[in-house]
Amino acid sequence: MASTRDALEFPESNRGFLEPQLPPQDGSTPRPDMPFTTLTFATSLDSSLALSPGARTVLSGAQSKAMTHYLRSRHDGILIGVGTAVADDPGLNCRIAGVGGYGGENLDGQPRPIVIDPSARWGFSEESRLFQLCRQGRGRAPWIVTTLEEPPAEKRALLEKYGGRFITLNDVDWRDLLVVLRSNGLRSVMIEGGAQLINSLLEPSNMSLIDRVIVTIAPTWLGQGGVVVSPARRFDSEGNATSAARLTNVKWYPFGEDVVLCGQIRVKDDV
Repeated sequence: MASTRDALEFPESNRGFLEPQLPPQDGSTPRPDMPFTTLTFATSLDSSLALSPGARTVLSGAQSKAMTHYLRSRHDGILIGVGTAVADDPGLNCRIAGVGGYGGENLDGQPRPIVIDPSARWGFSEESRLFQLCRQGRGRAPWIVTTLEEPPAEKRALLEKYGGRFITLNDVDWRDLLVVLRSNGLRSVMIEGGAQLINSLLEPSNMSLIDRVIVTIAPTWLGQGGVVVSPARRFDSEGNATSAARLTNVKWYPFGEDVVLCGQIRVKDDV
C-alpha cells in the first residue's frame, strides 16, 4: 500500500453542508445522456485564478484544499485544460485519508483525470506527476481529449501503458464531450480549470450543462493582469448590458479564512 504521509483529513463534521451539492450516490444524473457536472475552482476577491498565465498561485487554505480533494472523491472524473496541465504538472488525484492509495485497498474514490488537449501539445512523460502517482497506486491515468485522428504514437503508447487513452472528437464541444464521457461510464465530472475552459463553459450556450457551482473565495486581491474568470457580458433585446449569469439556491460556508460558495446557474433570458 502506498504511503499515507501526505493524506488530507476532511472530517465528517465538515461534509454535511456539501452533501446536497454532490452527485447522487445512486449514480443518477439530471440528464441521462450526460454526467452530473460540477464547476469548481478557487478564486481571489478580484476573480483571478492566478497572478499570470502559467504562474502557480496558491489561493486555498488548508481546510478548503481538503474540501476540494473530498469533492474529487465524490466524482468519477476531474477535468482540466491543457494549459493547466502544462503549467502545473498536476496530480489530479484525491488525497483524502481512506481513499484508494491513501489507506484504501484499491483505487475506489480516485477520479479519472481528463485533459482537454485538442492539438496533443502536452509533452507528458514517464516522470509526469500523473504517471508517478499511477506507479505508486495513488491515482489513475488520464484520458486526453483531442481533435487529432492520429495522436502521436509514443504518447498513445505511454497512456495505454498506465490504462489511459486518447479520446478523439471532431470538435471539442461541451455538449458532445459530456455525452462521450457519460457513454464511457463517467456518471459525474468535476471541472477545475483553467480560466479559458471555465469561461467557455459559462457561455450562454453551455451554462445550462452545469449542475452545480462550488467556488472557494480567498481573502486576497491578486491585482490587475491576473488570469480572470469573467464570462462575456450579455445584452437584452434593446442592446442594454445585463449580467452574464447569476446563481440561485445559494449557500455560503466559512472554511478557515476562506468562504465556499455553492449554487446552481439560473438559466433564464433575464439573467
